[in-house]
Amino acid sequence: MKINFIHTYVSVDCVVFGFENDKLNILLVQRNTDKRRKKDLKLPGSLIYDQEDVDDAANRVLFELTGIKRMSLKQFRCFASPGRSNNPDDRKWLDTAYQPNINRLITVAYLSLCKVDRKLNNVSKYKQTEWCPIDKIPQMPFDHNQIVKESLVEICRWIEYNPVIVFELLPQKFTISQLHKLYEAIYNKKIDIRNFHKKVAAMSYVIPLEEKQKDVSHRAARYYKFDKKAYNKLKTSI
Repeated sequence: MKINFIHTYVSVDCVVFGFENDKLNILLVQRNTDKRRKKDLKLPGSLIYDQEDVDDAANRVLFELTGIKRMSLKQFRCFASPGRSNNPDDRKWLDTAYQPNINRLITVAYLSLCKVDRKLNNVSKYKQTEWCPIDKIPQMPFDHNQIVKESLVEICRWIEYNPVIVFELLPQKFTISQLHKLYEAIYNKKIDIRNFHKKVAAMSYVIPLEEKQKDVSHRAARYYKFDKKAYNKLKTSI
């Protein structure tokens, strides 16, 4: 039987989560640069360079996009469907962006967390970026919508394995309400606030501060912080 070998390229795509206004957001990039055309949003990504490790490629994409050298990063799945780059618009974009003879494109997907209030220094080829709420994700090229769907399952697994990773999405000081809303956003379900308060009270690494909210129309809530040293000490003792 004759076997046909094809030109296969490997890329990385990064799902970058942020949390703002009680909603989980994803950082998307504008694929086309023509402002007269409608928005064409996608996940940030890149073909891997010659002699470049796939993890290094993901870190490069994130650094060029955010200017942050150290971000929590997790590889979670490979997407290799033969038809994932069959759409004529996607193939046209590939030819323009990279100009290789691509018969098949395999991507390794990564999950990352970023504080939305952190200033991002974008030096990537994607000059236009935006945070998009999960419930308003548009139809994206390739299989990026499927990648986002799978990433939502993976972020729950990540937090189950490493619960404190959730604090990477919060400001340095936060309220219990913010933490509660974040968990509801991640798990996409309502969580009883009374039971949640009890669970947080049992977390010795969530430290109450003297400071409270200012200039709010409701009763000012106390701020808290995540104490990494206290968590490491607890983890070591266990």
